[in-house]
Amino acid sequence: MGARVRRAYLDGPDGQIHVRVAGEAGRRPLLCLHLTPGSGRMYEALLGAMGEDRVAIAPDTPGYGASDGPASAPTIPYFAEAMERVMDHFGWDSVDLLGYHTGSKIAVALALAQPRRVHRLTLISAPSYTPDEEAHQRDTLAVEYTPREDGGHLLDHWRGLLRWRGPGQRLDLIDREFGEQQRGGTRRHWGYRAAFAYPHRTYLPQVTQPVLVLCPDDDLREPTLRSRALVARGELRELPGWGHGLLDVRTEEFAELLRDFFDVP
Repeated sequence: MGARVRRAYLDGPDGQIHVRVAGEAGRRPLLCLHLTPGSGRMYEALLGAMGEDRVAIAPDTPGYGASDGPASAPTIPYFAEAMERVMDHFGWDSVDLLGYHTGSKIAVALALAQPRRVHRLTLISAPSYTPDEEAHQRDTLAVEYTPREDGGHLLDHWRGLLRWRGPGQRLDLIDREFGEQQRGGTRRHWGYRAAFAYPHRTYLPQVTQPVLVLCPDDDLREPTLRSRALVARGELRELPGWGHGLLDVRTEEFAELLRDFFDVP
């Protein structure tokens, strides 16, 4: 069954931060950081699994999910500072981090800002873009999101999620993620802008903690493979046959993978 997932609101830099949390004190706490423009809801199944022997928590980063957002466009270090507030609230001196896409960059920034409090990092799809790839991503994703009267923007978004549907990812899970991503509203692109201004090729090599980069077969596979050379301590592991939705489709298998990395003596 897994641990029960609870919800709470904490004070953040610009209002309140909504969190999902499971488990009780045990092994080192796990802080999970979601992709843009989703929410911590993507981690619910994993929180239950990891919460069996530790506290596992997934905040909604400011401006996404049910968390209040800033008045101006944020940066990745701003998101990392907000996650420090979460750590401070719970009184954690040492945590492990799990970051997915944009969350991988927030994890790196947090590890650099708090080297004594961050123990180990697992990064899912941590891309190292070429200049052309980065420009393309910025031009297609980091642009103002404008609703259209005919609702075509919703269909475009739905088709985009279907395009990269992972193996075994059910339509109801895609529908759930679609709804969570819509909650970012017309500022949903702010997270993309922050991510593209914080390149892994610059910051990931500075991380001194052990890092496990996981590379599933998703839309960032090729750029993520390049990050193998950026990891100072750790490894990159390919996950053939895994894709978007892996946290729900392969929950127990993924939880054991994390334990093998995080719980070394």
